[in-house]
Amino acid sequence: MALATEARALGRPLHRAEGLARLRDGTLIAVSGIGCAAAARGSERLIAAGSTALVSFGLAGALDPALPPGAIVVADQVLLEGSDRSLEPPPTWRQRVHESLRARGLQPLERGALLTSARMLAAVADKATAFRATGAAVVDMESFAVGEVAATHGLPFIAVRVVVDRAADELPRALEELTGPSGEVSVGRLIAHLLGAPSGVGPVLRLARRYRAARRALRDIARAGALIAPASG
Repeated sequence: MALATEARALGRPLHRAEGLARLRDGTLIAVSGIGCAAAARGSERLIAAGSTALVSFGLAGALDPALPPGAIVVADQVLLEGSDRSLEPPPTWRQRVHESLRARGLQPLERGALLTSARMLAAVADKATAFRATGAAVVDMESFAVGEVAATHGLPFIAVRVVVDRAADELPRALEELTGPSGEVSVGRLIAHLLGAPSGVGPVLRLARRYRAARRALRDIARAGALIAPASG
C-alpha cells in the first residue's frame, strides 16, 4: 500500500491492472490514495488479487521532536487517533525488516508507535498535542486502516514509514488543498498559490528539501528488500 509518489520508490512495475501494479519480484502494489477509507479499499483489492500479507509503506510526519527527515520507523504499534484501539504488527516480521535495513547500513528507529489521523497534522501545536496524548513517534493517514483490513482477513501486516516533516516544521496551510486524492501535489496549483502568497515560498522550499531526504530513504528501503513478508507472520 502506498501513495503514487511513494510507490515510485519501489521500482518500475511490469504490469498494471484494476488499480494494482506488479513489480518484477511479484509484489503487488495498490496506490490507495489519501485517508483510511481509500487505504481500506486498496487493501481489499490486494487481498482479492491474492496478497497474503499487507505493508503500509510511505511517508509520515514526525511527532517525536528528536526525529529528522529521512528517519525510518518500523512501527511496533499502530494507533488510531481519538480511539483506544491499537494494532501490533508481528514482531518476527519487524525484526526481519530491522535486520535487512541494518545489513544495508540503514538505522531504523529501535522502537516507535505510529498514529493514524483522519486529518493532516500541519501545525506544530497539533503535532505536540498528539505526541503528548499518544507517545507515537510519527503520524500518517492510512496505516491503521491497512492493518485493520489485514486483521479482519487473518493476515500479517506491517507499517514502514519515513519521516518527511519534523515535529517542529509548520506545514504550509494550503498543502492539503493542493494535494490530489492520489497524494500528488498539483504543480500548477502550487505555482498559482505561491504567486498569490509569496511568503509561502520559504516553507515550501524547506518541505521540498525534507521530501528529497525522505525519498532517498524510501528507495534505500526498497533496495534492501526489507518489505518481503516471512512465510508466516
